[in-house]
Amino acid sequence: MQERYEHKIIEEKWQKVWGDEKAFKVTEDKTKKKYYVLEMFPYPSGKIHMGHVRNYSIGDVAARFLSMKGHNVFHPMGWDSFGMPAENAAIQHNTHPAKWTYENISHMKTQLKRLGLAYDWDREIATCTPEYYRWNQWLFLKFYEKGLAYQKQSAVNWCPQCVTVLANEQVEGGLCWRCDSSVEQKNLKDNRLCRRASGLLR
Repeated sequence: MQERYEHKIIEEKWQKVWGDEKAFKVTEDKTKKKYYVLEMFPYPSGKIHMGHVRNYSIGDVAARFLSMKGHNVFHPMGWDSFGMPAENAAIQHNTHPAKWTYENISHMKTQLKRLGLAYDWDREIATCTPEYYRWNQWLFLKFYEKGLAYQKQSAVNWCPQCVTVLANEQVEGGLCWRCDSSVEQKNLKDNRLCRRASGLLR
């Protein structure tokens, strides 16, 4: 028995076996109880940090435990890659948003695979692809047609550096959590969904 755990050799070996055998691929199996394990999709900023590792390790433990208990577990991964953060990051790096985003997705995917997490990579999605966001647009139009979507003038947290609205949780001590710029209060007209629309998604 080896005294030293040769993580690079051992982990790469078994990760290759899992990949070749598609160990975490999910197919329909009506004889098993279904279980859906989903953690938040990361924003493809370029690097996986320890907060990601903590979050995804917890989900991985749950997915593996439920699989061993005989459940048919669907454990997908995707990328929260649509919108202003990607565009602002691309501007800062003087590159096209698509190039910046897809290069980061590739890098972060490599990092996640090195962790050996039990994802069905055949179900991977990126919210910046037309194949994904067309359904967001379709759903919003359906809400609008039913009178569940409307516009309203309201006060918002505005970051002049990021050129975007911030949630209250993204303002720390009056500063933007991304760039430390002073956050302003602005009255803007925004699109909203009625509260009862959220019940349709449950």
